[in-house]
Amino acid sequence: MSRLLLAAVVLIGLAAPARADTPWTLVATHPHDPAAFTEGLFYLDGALYESTGLEGQSDMRKVALKTGKVEQRRVLDGRYFGEGIVNWKDRIVSLTWRHRQGFVWSLRDFKPLSAFRYEGEGWALTQDGRQIIMSDGTAQLRFLDPETLAETRRITVTWNGRPVDRLNELEYVKGEVWANIWYDTNIARIDPATGAVIDWIDIAPLRKAAGVTDSEAVANGIAYDAAKDRVFVTGKYWPKLFEIKVGR
Repeated sequence: MSRLLLAAVVLIGLAAPARADTPWTLVATHPHDPAAFTEGLFYLDGALYESTGLEGQSDMRKVALKTGKVEQRRVLDGRYFGEGIVNWKDRIVSLTWRHRQGFVWSLRDFKPLSAFRYEGEGWALTQDGRQIIMSDGTAQLRFLDPETLAETRRITVTWNGRPVDRLNELEYVKGEVWANIWYDTNIARIDPATGAVIDWIDIAPLRKAAGVTDSEAVANGIAYDAAKDRVFVTGKYWPKLFEIKVGR
């Protein structure tokens, strides 16, 4: 999520953890397009699906995991700043940042199918098999009916009773919603029933390993392969995508 603000300013008031207790180990490193301003990411049937942002540069793409090669791409209309994406059945649902405009695409060939509207900003999407979950840059998560895309409820994400805002890219992992925090290397593990943060995953070493120095090159992008229990993480402008194993 690129915003014309200093990182030091936006971090004021962030309810960050005293420490991140969820352990992880690095399993593999894969190539990632260093020009990709990553906004959304998910894994499906052996491939990664990624959305990128910035006006006039936003697209949606299918990417080969091992090579990082873009196998299929859909460029968004130049007026839109592309944001999160999620699969639902034979479709992909996508958001835009400030236009309050979402789109539905064919999963197979990325052809446009329909559009929908929402209030506020659009940041990220994931799904739990029953509903679509959306972040809007605040401390709230919205739950959407996957067929109508109408909002059905919201929760406020908290850590030690304090709201955790700047919720960014999302992924549903083993009954939890995982969220990048804009301008932070901690991933929040969220209970979707209550909004409480269960624990944190600190991937600061991976940002360092990516070798990025641009302040906009923040950690953003989580994908989960449920069949093999693999987690993939990356960031904006990162030349690497990391496969990690979470837990002891």
